[in-house]
Amino acid sequence: MNDINTRLHQIPKEKQELLEAILSDLAAIDNVQAIVLGGSYSTGMATETSDLDIGIYYFESEPFDISAIQGIAGKYAHDSSPTVTGFYEWGPWVNGGAWIHTQHGKVDFIYKNINQIQTTIDNAKNGVWENHYEQQPPFGFSSIIFLAETACCIPLHDPKGIIAALKSQVAEYPPKLKQSVIQQSLWAAEFTLWYAEGIAAKNTQDMYNIVGCLTRAVKSIIEVLFAINGLYPIGDKRALIVLEQTENRPANLTNKVNSILCCEKDRIADNVLLLRDFFNETVGMVKGAYRPYYKL
Repeated sequence: MNDINTRLHQIPKEKQELLEAILSDLAAIDNVQAIVLGGSYSTGMATETSDLDIGIYYFESEPFDISAIQGIAGKYAHDSSPTVTGFYEWGPWVNGGAWIHTQHGKVDFIYKNINQIQTTIDNAKNGVWENHYEQQPPFGFSSIIFLAETACCIPLHDPKGIIAALKSQVAEYPPKLKQSVIQQSLWAAEFTLWYAEGIAAKNTQDMYNIVGCLTRAVKSIIEVLFAINGLYPIGDKRALIVLEQTENRPANLTNKVNSILCCEKDRIADNVLLLRDFFNETVGMVKGAYRPYYKL
């Protein structure tokens, strides 16, 4: 509780007052079950320009009225009409909300389907997760982000204890999820690396394919590093900053990633070699938890 209070007190006074006013209006909407503060303010990584990210929770069988959301968004917008979507217009994971430019900065509403969140948590406990590349840049939306958001969010309105119950379920990183992420992500990285090595061996300068492989494989390895530290990645922004504070990570992690991804056309094969070293180092860290599905 003290940590939550500290994070709330980090919000500038004018934004606190804005948040309280919006909260009061949202809580009065029929079928709004809970409201949370998410984003960088919930993780303690906010800056002076950070948005207020407000999660609005509902049951799938009893959704709230989008027109009510539109009314509140319009009330606080200081420019032209704010963007307000219907359910699942953004995509299957970030399933809707609003962008609002207010007098005191940007505010985002994010719709949160309680049933979908619960299903995602249940799946994760059984080692089932997925990544939707088309949902958001740069590397897509991982279903594990639902667990991260649940763990980090600050409840602002939770009369039925829904957020508290969800939080209790993600307090510990599921062992089956850890093994699944290690296995699937390292295989994805190894297969991608094998493909990149094949192109580089032909002495080509196919930047489109090789650079794509480099970034894709590094993304998979980063997923593994979060898993072995028992951390839910909340997104790609600041991922390396978070990992640099963990105990289980390759030495000089950020420098290694930067070296792999800073490419020159005539030296692209060197980047593939650096990726191989990074992959091998990470495999050594999982202590036998990874086995390739096939011999490449």
